[in-house]
Amino acid sequence: MTLDVPPPASLSLPINVPLKTLTGPGPSNVSERVLQAQSLPTLGHLHPEFTKIMDDIKAGVQYIFQTKNPMTLALSATGHAAMECVMTNMLEPGKKVLIANNGIWGVRSADMARRQGATVVDITTPTGTCFTLEQIAAGIKEHKPDLLFVTHGESSTGVLQPLEGLGPLCHANNCLFAVDTVASLGGTPVYADQLEIDIIYTGSQKVLGVPPGSAPISFSHRATEAFKARKNPPCSFYLDLGWLGEYWNCWPGKGRVYHHTAPVNTLYGLREGLAIVAEEGLENCWRRHKLCADHLQTGLRDMGLEMFVPDPKARLPTVNTIKVPQGIDFAAVSGHCMKNHLVEISGGLGPTAGKVWRIGVMGNNANIKTVSKVLDALKEALEAQGK
Repeated sequence: MTLDVPPPASLSLPINVPLKTLTGPGPSNVSERVLQAQSLPTLGHLHPEFTKIMDDIKAGVQYIFQTKNPMTLALSATGHAAMECVMTNMLEPGKKVLIANNGIWGVRSADMARRQGATVVDITTPTGTCFTLEQIAAGIKEHKPDLLFVTHGESSTGVLQPLEGLGPLCHANNCLFAVDTVASLGGTPVYADQLEIDIIYTGSQKVLGVPPGSAPISFSHRATEAFKARKNPPCSFYLDLGWLGEYWNCWPGKGRVYHHTAPVNTLYGLREGLAIVAEEGLENCWRRHKLCADHLQTGLRDMGLEMFVPDPKARLPTVNTIKVPQGIDFAAVSGHCMKNHLVEISGGLGPTAGKVWRIGVMGNNANIKTVSKVLDALKEALEAQGK
């Protein structure tokens, strides 16, 4: 036989990767330290030097989540897989989940939950607002779910959802509490154990400043007991908590067992991203993100622009949503910033598509110099439109 497909001509050209300022909703720019870590020699996925790195990651994830959960690990996949991991392991036919739906992640989590055969119900709130404790309590009282799913930082709308009181509320009603912190973790306070969160996850590519491809996740004792009480094995082998827990040496007395070949060099990067946050200290990291988000919002106000989320306390500091003024072409403004300054300013997503710009202030980009650069680029782009 002969080859029918020739070598692609495009692969004979050098790879083209310009340096851009990634101030959209993620990923964020990656530090040289993380990039250098990812270029280190590849190890075997069960070599002792690598399993030590896995243990380092587990400890770092416990720190950033503020949890002592033994069942703490990092998925070899992005944040979407972590969302699916929650649904795959916590739900099955006969189970009911209540989704606090105030943006695209409420929609997608509900989709994933339905695929598990679970009963899915939701509560909603007007776009750009967060839920009150009373609204969620009413939803739990009405629907009596087995699981409540909440997005802490809704990156499609720029809303920060308060979590205080939700854990005790769930547990008083025999309900588990799951929280998506992909867009929020590290940029605003989260205390998983003190808030009685049962399942919490994030992504590597936001505040952690690590390339996409890994997703820290943690399960409480309540959640692992619920997993062990399942009637059927999870539909996904790759996301099966039983196997994942063994590979990450999370099950007491079981030891480490091969499940899949981890993306070794990707996890080097995650380890260093976690180390950088640990060296700065979580409280300092939260403070830096708030300071930079305040600087951004002051600059936007000085330009006459209006934030999409009316209540300042409900604004997500890491993903800021700005109303597109009437008569302004939002795509042209974003395009101007990228073409002339290699600065990323994204449009809306889901319920905010065409209505807002989204500016990310996270990780390495949460510094005054970068935020000022974004403000200057945006101001110039608006002036080009006659604003």
